[in-house]
Amino acid sequence: MPETPQEVLKMIQDQNIQIIDLKFIDMPGIWQHCSFYQDQIEEISFDEGVPFDGSSIRGWKAINESDMAMVPDPTTAWIDPFMKEPTLSMICSIKEPRTGEWYSRDPRSIAQKALDYLSSTGIGDTAFFGPEAEFFVFDDVRFDQTESQCYYYVDSVEGRWNSGREEAGGNLGYKPRYKEGYFPVAPTDTLQDMRTEMLLTMGECGVPIEKHHHEVATGGQNELGIRFNTLIKSADDLMIYKYVIKNVAKKYGRTVTFMPKPIFNDNGSGMHTHQSIWKDGQPLFWGDG
Repeated sequence: MPETPQEVLKMIQDQNIQIIDLKFIDMPGIWQHCSFYQDQIEEISFDEGVPFDGSSIRGWKAINESDMAMVPDPTTAWIDPFMKEPTLSMICSIKEPRTGEWYSRDPRSIAQKALDYLSSTGIGDTAFFGPEAEFFVFDDVRFDQTESQCYYYVDSVEGRWNSGREEAGGNLGYKPRYKEGYFPVAPTDTLQDMRTEMLLTMGECGVPIEKHHHEVATGGQNELGIRFNTLIKSADDLMIYKYVIKNVAKKYGRTVTFMPKPIFNDNGSGMHTHQSIWKDGQPLFWGDG
């Protein structure tokens, strides 16, 4: 993976990449993006950024002060595996073009301020974070809210509630029981191949991958394991994690949700996070304290 603007631009030329996709995260935690023809990204773009309308991003700017700039981080460059045309993706932080300062409501810039504060205290010089995000894979998702109704509906071929359903080819009965979905082998685990593709794809995108497995709940709950990293890198990895998982699932005709409690009467999905602070190469949480 490239490390500098010069290496990114060389990669674009050497691999004949036509489209550069710049991504940034909004306040609710959703990736936004804009795609540029390759000659629109120059070395100065990595310093001054690329302009966009900040008033159209939730919670950011009023329309009379909407000018903002997304500044790509060259160390985040990766080839997007879901685009038909060769597309290089980079993750951006947000700048105020009038002042040249990092935007105070940009989550990535806030994370950098947290790291700067940790360093200024003298307590530690490095913080590692290892999130473990669980999710459900559904075969059918519907919702509506009208004058006469309000509902949501989710379904999974693995759902225990489908044990008596008539299915094409016959219902084979391999449905994990409630709270017994942790680690079953095939044929009860129907999602092995999909999870493998998810894991290997995010590895190709530069995420340090470790493992995958079925989770506790019936109805298609899963988890993939990625290696811990420093705060911003770990947050970037987690966004790629969600992006890859959702897009691979879509290829299989499935929908992924990271909602905490999409089904009743079984485990919800969490994202517990391992944390540690280090100084001079030593973990401060180690020992008797």
